[in-house]
Amino acid sequence: MPIRSKRKYIKDKITSFEFDFDDLAGSVFEFQYNNNSLYRQYCDYLGRIPGKINSLENIPFLPISFFKSHEIVSGTFDAEVVFKSSGTTREQRSQHFVRDSGLYKTVSIKLFEDVFGDLSQFCILALLPNYLEQGDSSLVYMVDLFIHKSGNKNSRFFKYNFEELVKETERLKSKGEKLLIIGVSYALQDLAEKWEIDWHNHIVLETGGMKGRKKEMLRAELHDVLGKRFNKMEIGSEYGMTELLSQLYSKGNGAFDFGQTIRPLPFEINDPFTREGPNRVGRCHIIDLANLDSCSFIATEDLCSVNEYDSIKILGRMDHSEVRGCNLLYTHS
Repeated sequence: MPIRSKRKYIKDKITSFEFDFDDLAGSVFEFQYNNNSLYRQYCDYLGRIPGKINSLENIPFLPISFFKSHEIVSGTFDAEVVFKSSGTTREQRSQHFVRDSGLYKTVSIKLFEDVFGDLSQFCILALLPNYLEQGDSSLVYMVDLFIHKSGNKNSRFFKYNFEELVKETERLKSKGEKLLIIGVSYALQDLAEKWEIDWHNHIVLETGGMKGRKKEMLRAELHDVLGKRFNKMEIGSEYGMTELLSQLYSKGNGAFDFGQTIRPLPFEINDPFTREGPNRVGRCHIIDLANLDSCSFIATEDLCSVNEYDSIKILGRMDHSEVRGCNLLYTHS
């Protein structure tokens, strides 16, 4: 099948959200092996090629660090948008060349609404300090999409003015608005240290770790701090990254459910080719079908565990892995 027809077939399957995950992942693997030269070289080196793969866990997972040193694309195209990881001027930033922003938007909205419901019910307040200044952030792009999809004139971004955010939430609460507060973890912690707020009827969604800005905390510890200061029994989470186009969401307890287009698989820490068992901690490998035009099979630098009910816990970075990510952006004005 010609590349254009094969890609359209796979894209149509993804956006229908009616497919067998394993079967479609196999089709994506074959497509990317044939059309992504760097990934094909990696697969050839390992001797794991189409026709010799009998399960998802035997598909090669490309180390995420390749997104810093190479242009990871399947096919030839002019990118509609290029996402870049955050970092300092001395760091080489990961880049994700997105051929089809429409595919990304469709998948991102679907994955969120499957967990939390229609975006139109929310007024979205986003606490993402300094993201807009650096630009090229997939998180800002996604949240901006959600803000527009909400259709609420009061939905907007905040940077450093916590007092303004607190006053705005009180004003909107008095009007009966249902709030969705999305914030990067260290900024939410800064907010919690300065303010005690009653958000018990609203959704608070944290989007990542401290990454050098504050003392590292386990997600459960952070959620305990935020819960006490925000009068919330459960703090939600979003797990995503520059190199992915799908996201995972948690309503609370740090447990993420699988999304239709994304599946995490823990592998043994000292053997990246052996699947880890249920309820055991391993290196998090991710299949992201929405990464059709890049690479859908990525070995991250995170640790995770998956239980027998297909609920995942993201436990943080592996020891000695590079500290990277959007939380380096935060500076006080």
